[in-house]
Amino acid sequence: MSKEPSSGLAAERLEAIRQILRRQRVVRVEELRRALRVSGATVRRDLRRLDREGRLRRVHGGAVAPEGSLEEPLFEDKTRQAARQKERIAQAALEEVRPNDSIFLDGGSTVLALAQRLTGLTQLTVVTNSLRVAAAFAGEGPRMILSGGEFRRLSQTLVGPLSRPLLEQLRVDTAFIGTLGFSWRDGLTTTDPREAQTKALAMARAERVALLADGSKLGKVSFVRFGTLADVDLVVTDRGAPAAALRELRRNGVKVRVV
Repeated sequence: MSKEPSSGLAAERLEAIRQILRRQRVVRVEELRRALRVSGATVRRDLRRLDREGRLRRVHGGAVAPEGSLEEPLFEDKTRQAARQKERIAQAALEEVRPNDSIFLDGGSTVLALAQRLTGLTQLTVVTNSLRVAAAFAGEGPRMILSGGEFRRLSQTLVGPLSRPLLEQLRVDTAFIGTLGFSWRDGLTTTDPREAQTKALAMARAERVALLADGSKLGKVSFVRFGTLADVDLVVTDRGAPAAALRELRRNGVKVRVV
């Protein structure tokens, strides 16, 4: 009898299932059993767990991606999605940064595009949980403070409760935040509770919050909420955002900048 993989591989196996679902939207138990080289019982156990977490929906013989729910792509894939829109959003967000500000930059791909425009602002103080942002400033750039926390490979960020001791001691002028989905009803959402916890804490420690999100994110919902749009002072988005949703934001007191 073949030996099952150790429990230490469970997280990698669950992520592999999620990646297959991102590509195919529908998957069968037998297909996963062959791809992962585990037993059907192990696959069904994994699918039950992901179903409980809202990451997929179990159906007879397999699973489907949840309707109306966003799965998080790999970071390299995120940087390629709506790339031109993200560049325009980042350029507009640059106008919201003053040379002597203190700011928080999270791990969003649009926020990274902003970070890449800040290397000349050496009087700026940047607090970040993103290793991609840190790499952008490794050679030159602003004063930088890393938040600490558990390393999350998918987003290349430091997240979770270990971020709290440092972030609670700081106060920044502006937090620039990315999101996988946002709507007035469901708020700002992402896939990972640890990521959500760090985003929420950074927002709470900021004088104002600027949400950087391309128009495809508006009206979408992911797994866990990290804030409401009432927590946001400024939304910078692109012309792909639905006009009715933009009117709703403005009607509720959120400043909106469309580029």
